[in-house]
Amino acid sequence: MEPKALQHNFELKLVEKTDVTQFNELLRYVFQVTTDDLHTFGWEEEEIRQAKLPVLEQADVIGWYDQTKLISQIAIYPFTVNIFGQQYAMGGITGVGTYPEYARMGLMHDLMISALQKMRENKQFISYLYPYSIPFYRRKGWEIISDKMTFKVKDTQLPKTKDVLGMVERTDCDDPLIFTIYDNFAAQQHGSMIRTQLAWDEYWRWESDEMMAAVYRDTTGTPTGFLFYRLADEVFYLKEMVFLNEEARSGLWNFISAHFSMVNEVQGSTYTDEALAFLLDDSEIKETITPYYMGRIVDLLPFLQQFPFKTLSKVNGSWCFAVEDPLAEWNRQTYELSLLNGTVTVYVSTKQPTTTVTIQTLTTMFLGYKRPTYLKKIGRLNATSAEVQLLESIIPADVPYFSDYF
Repeated sequence: MEPKALQHNFELKLVEKTDVTQFNELLRYVFQVTTDDLHTFGWEEEEIRQAKLPVLEQADVIGWYDQTKLISQIAIYPFTVNIFGQQYAMGGITGVGTYPEYARMGLMHDLMISALQKMRENKQFISYLYPYSIPFYRRKGWEIISDKMTFKVKDTQLPKTKDVLGMVERTDCDDPLIFTIYDNFAAQQHGSMIRTQLAWDEYWRWESDEMMAAVYRDTTGTPTGFLFYRLADEVFYLKEMVFLNEEARSGLWNFISAHFSMVNEVQGSTYTDEALAFLLDDSEIKETITPYYMGRIVDLLPFLQQFPFKTLSKVNGSWCFAVEDPLAEWNRQTYELSLLNGTVTVYVSTKQPTTTVTIQTLTTMFLGYKRPTYLKKIGRLNATSAEVQLLESIIPADVPYFSDYF
């Protein structure tokens, strides 16, 4: 039986920038964003129309058309991320939506398959997205890979000032020093976005013009940390703090604490697995951890073949596994991962697999969000103890940091 989309003679094709108005209208309808909502961010009518034009200019946007009407769409941004020190081209999924009258026709299912094919063609072997529904994207092969922790610290709980040799200076959010600090940070921080101008534009797209920045310099004048913040209603809102060492972290918190007489509390977000409460003298603060971004291995074999495995262990062994993938048929194969004399090799195998594993489990495991031992414990990884030990020994131990939004 033909797919419903074909029965209706819908057309699947790339969305051109001449359709930017239709693209925006579909997004605003699906996500219920009104003109008044956008005006609260200071957007004018022409700016609203142009807001997502960069998507159509720099991204691959695929859509279903009912004659000339755009009825369903998905966009793929060309980004780069750091995975354990190895840079991967990443397909950032955004702009996903279908008009409700065209629901249940399989349009989004087909769009996602087309998007995965496009990412594979572009050698974007990993994909990130911000989920409007975790269960929906899990069914399509994505899995949680990072958390966002929000916190509230009362003015009386702010950390005591620590002696540091450097100093903080306030500056503009687009100060080139900030870009330099972030580039150095992203080069050493697993999971993070390597921010191009496009990534920075998306980072700031929906932020208030009231946002400010501060940079920490050490005694040599070298910038080693920054933070983005704003002040409103006696609250210090911390958007992000980035530091290259503990001295910079202490110096930036000194700067925040210096606002003691101006604010009643500090509200902010962090994106690591380190609880802020542990670092404070008064740890009775409110912290809320929520899943943030989801990821998906697009093309498993090349992803693993360039993966930066740890090879210092003297453990030798192999793991032969079959892969389940709901959308990417090219991943549905049997693979063998072998460690011999300090060298890891991965290849498609004709052997009988010892286990079957989903692309979701492989994604969260190889990105370090959940360890092999834990995944085996909860029944997501049906591997032998020797195979789990092998995976534990060769997968670096670090939780992804991802603070961007697109």
